[in-house]
Amino acid sequence: MQPAVNTKVINQSTMYQILFAISLGHLLNDSMQAVVPAIFPILEKTMNLTYTEIGFIAFALNMTSSVMQPVFGIFSDRKPSPFLLPIGMASSLLGMLCLAFAPNLFIVLLSVLLIGIGSAIFHPEGSKVAFLASGSKRGLSQAIYQVGGNTGNSLAPIFTALIFVPLGQKGAAWFTILAAIGICVLIYVSTWYRNKLKENPFKLKSKGQPSGEPIKITSAVKFAIILLVFITFARSWYSAGIGNYYQFYLIKSYGLSIKSTQLYLFIFMIAGVIGTFIGGTLADRFGKRNMILFSLVGTFPLALLLPHISLLAVIPILFLIGIISSSSFSVIVVYAQELVPGKVGLVSGLIVGLAFGMGALGAVLLGVIADATSLNFIMNLCSFLPLLGLVAFMLPNDRKKSA
Repeated sequence: MQPAVNTKVINQSTMYQILFAISLGHLLNDSMQAVVPAIFPILEKTMNLTYTEIGFIAFALNMTSSVMQPVFGIFSDRKPSPFLLPIGMASSLLGMLCLAFAPNLFIVLLSVLLIGIGSAIFHPEGSKVAFLASGSKRGLSQAIYQVGGNTGNSLAPIFTALIFVPLGQKGAAWFTILAAIGICVLIYVSTWYRNKLKENPFKLKSKGQPSGEPIKITSAVKFAIILLVFITFARSWYSAGIGNYYQFYLIKSYGLSIKSTQLYLFIFMIAGVIGTFIGGTLADRFGKRNMILFSLVGTFPLALLLPHISLLAVIPILFLIGIISSSSFSVIVVYAQELVPGKVGLVSGLIVGLAFGMGALGAVLLGVIADATSLNFIMNLCSFLPLLGLVAFMLPNDRKKSA
């Protein structure tokens, strides 16, 4: 028996000013995370790092932010804590300072742990703010929120080209300014969030659920959540291949400089921002499961082509891959939230956090394989990862449930 997808709509207007504010906070938060892969080419040269060591830095960042997200999600579901948002940003600010002056790999790892903890604190509460402010437009609202984060991530190549190539590692110190701005923005959001909780405590029940009765999570719902985590896991492995190692592939295979490779990564990432917004908007019309299927299966043939095309064709192919592969980014989160209403923090932590953390294992494994084989082998291996998204056929059809 397939679980029903809860499509009950909160009876309130969509709070766009809060959505744009939390989206800006998401952008600034994920900009802190984007600094880490952006600085990889610099650290590789100055510290003589191997691909495996680069993979461990990515692992430390993503695993910390990801494993801790469900923990903070459970805590915030039981006791919503609006002012965790600026506290998380303050942790990222401290991490930026440490990273700018890190003399060795150990201090680099400590720095990214602080950034990762800041991200882990931010995301569950940020998702809940977006949910509370969504009104009847959950898909669009989650897309606005996630677009902020994706935009922040997409700036990594710009950071590399404009900041780290000319300024080196110490350029990370400039990002403390962004963190300070983020703290101010999130104090504003947290104040609204606190007042909202006073008006209406954050207790969302599924349709027909008696007030005060614990939400029952059936085995069918658990299976659907596991599928969503697995799908996000597959997407994360592919993103790890492109985000962490494709710039090195461009250097080795096409003879590009570090600075010129950043244009290609930026095209891929900014396309992801566009895809996130489009996917969230279309999911409300065509169904969330359909968008998830299209996102992964549609990416596969293009991913298969990517390692075998001329440099001239790389930009259009990367652009299409970025749009299609990211079209399910916000959709998966909303889909999971509707499967388990009332557990928005926990579900958001699992999907955005733990699944991406498991995907961070891919960064390490791909680095080990790259050292043992070649970057060309890694790119070809990554091409087949989107096929794992075929398990989305086993998800309940939300269009039938909402029709």
